[in-house]
Parts: sequence; C-alpha cells; structure tokens
Amino acid sequence: MVMAEPSSDGRFGEFGGRFVPESLVAACEELEAAFRTAWSDPVFVAEFHRVLKDYGGRPSPVTEAAQLSKKLGLRLLLKREDLNHTGSHKINNVVGQALLAARMGKTKLVAETGAGQHGVATATAAAMMGMECKVYMGAVDVERQALNVFRMQLLGAEVVPVESGSRTLKDAVNEAMRHWVAVVEDTHYCLGSVMGPHPYPWMVREFHRVIGDEAREQCAALLDGGVPDVVTACVGGGSNAAGLFSGFADSDAELVGVEPAGGAAVTRGVPGVVHGMLSYLMQDEDGQVLEAQSISAGLDYPGVGPEHAHLAKTGRATYETVTDAEVIDAFGLLSRTEGIIPALESAHALAWVVRDERLRGKTVLLNLSGRGDKDVNQMMDILK
Repeated sequence: MVMAEPSSDGRFGEFGGRFVPESLVAACEELEAAFRTAWSDPVFVAEFHRVLKDYGGRPSPVTEAAQLSKKLGLRLLLKREDLNHTGSHKINNVVGQALLAARMGKTKLVAETGAGQHGVATATAAAMMGMECKVYMGAVDVERQALNVFRMQLLGAEVVPVESGSRTLKDAVNEAMRHWVAVVEDTHYCLGSVMGPHPYPWMVREFHRVIGDEAREQCAALLDGGVPDVVTACVGGGSNAAGLFSGFADSDAELVGVEPAGGAAVTRGVPGVVHGMLSYLMQDEDGQVLEAQSISAGLDYPGVGPEHAHLAKTGRATYETVTDAEVIDAFGLLSRTEGIIPALESAHALAWVVRDERLRGKTVLLNLSGRGDKDVNQMMDILK
C-alpha cells in the first residue's frame, strides 16, 4: 500500500531509518512508542482534530482559481492551507507534536525553522499549552524573515540565530538536534518536516494527512466523485506535499512535487545520510553536503524526506524543478489574477503549473501551503 506505515526499522523501501548518536536512540524509541499509542487512542485523535478545528481554523477550503484557470487553459484548484491560523500548513504538525509532548510529560519545545513558519507555529502551540519554546534559525534566514522572527519573539519564544555553515535551514537543524541531546529529559524536539530519524517522517506525514483527506473529499464534491488529473505541491523537506499526496496516493491522480532548481535533492541528489535519515541528498564526490540555493528560505535544504525519495524511486510521484525567476513571476501572477499573495514556497508549485504545457485542459489541485505576508519585504527589494 502506497504511503502506509514504514517498516519496523522506519524505512520506506530503502530510504529512512534512524541514524542518530547513541544518546538519542532512547529518545527516538520513546517518541515512537508514545506516537503509536496516542495515534491509536480515539481520545487523542479527537482532541487533535478539535484543536485544529477550533484553534487552527480547519477545514481549509478548496478555491477555484477562475481567472488564472482561464488564463492558463486548465482548471486550477487551490487547497488553502494559507488560511490556517499562523498562515501555513505548519500548524497541523505542531499541534499534533505539542499534544504528544504534553502527553509524554515534556514541558519544553525546541524547533528549527527556515522561512519562520514552523517556528511561528511551534511558538504558537507552546504559548497555547503553557510550554517554553526555543527556535534555532539560520542567521541568513533571520535577516530575510525578520517579520517571522518578531512574531516568534512576540509569542514568547527564544530565537537563536545560527552562524555556522551556510547559516540556513540545514544548520538550524544541526543546532536544534545538538540542543535536544542535552535536554531530552524535559524537552521535545518539534521537527518541522517529513525528515529526520524514524519516527519523524512517518509521524509528521500522519499529522499532515488531514490536508489530503480533506482535499480528497472536497475534490470529490467538485468533480462528481472524481479526482484531479494532477496533484502538486512544493517540496523542500516535503511535509505539505506528503500531507496532500497521502489523500490521493491510492487514486489515478498524477503526483508532482516541485523543488527549487538550486536545492533539487530528488532531481540532482544521490542517496546519503543527513539529519538521522537515509535519503536523496545533494553532495559532492567526496560525500560532503552541498549548500542548497533558493529564493525561498523554507525550501533551502539539501535533502528531502525519505518517503519522497521512495515515491520518486518507485515512480508513484515525479519531481520537477523551477528557477527563482519563474517563482518570482508566479508569485506576482497569482497575486494579480486571484487576489491571493502566496508564500514563495507555494509559488514554486505554481511556477511549474504555469510552465508545463502538458497540463492544458487538465484539472490541477495545488497545495497553497502558506501565505506570502512573510515574503513581501523580500519581494519589495527584488522588484524595486
């Protein structure tokens, strides 16, 4: 079964696993046991969905992009994760992990963030549940996402700029994991994507499954019980795409993930180990991790979630790349034609839809994973 539970050692095919220091093995095993118990507990699941509804604003609608559809010669449907509380899909996973952390007796959350949306969501959940929160963020991203840094601080989180390496998302993950090793007794690492050591890729996908489940039902109502021809989303680590794909993996819909050309782990990478997982990874011939390059802080990552690597290898999903210039054009196009300013991450998927002539006449469902408020200052500088 596609997008089912991983193997007992946390593998999706050959990818995944748990490559962590001895000091974190017990923490990962504790987390897996706690998640399995909680996810099979109707009371926990009901509370998860209640918080997403009453606090997060779910279900998010599917919007017909009528003007842009006409312009492109296709039917474009937008799954509106940008309308969730905090402005992206990130709240789904964070609510699940925060509830799980409380159930485990943890009182503190630590997280990494790139574009800041996961950090904002984690700080939000921590405030809601009376927990302490620390967020590691690459110094480059701190500068280009200043608004989200302030939002995290306003919500009571401590934001720690990371000056090592490329000073972006990869380095923020490194520092967050180092911190977790030292404070694991009272702290839960709230990892923000379908990556890292088992059980994170599986657990994060399950918390985001709500996106795909909702979209499948909503599309059936719009399409006389059918499914879209194509289901697409941006991919960095790949959480929003995994959540959306999970609702359509057993259907005839074509699944397409869209990566930044400068950070295309599926398209350009080779199998390697990073951040506790075996997956496709951008690395040189000596095995050194290459720096990813993207206009989007949230996709600035040299690896990809192991389940995406498996979907690519088996052919169930395909992965395309777009350039920064195409993303900038798509960002403006959706804003002008539909009155919706997308996150730069989401604009990657739209850029591919705009470019690919094969899609003309088809029905395309695109996950609008976040809103573009956080990117407006960056775009103002670019478009001056």
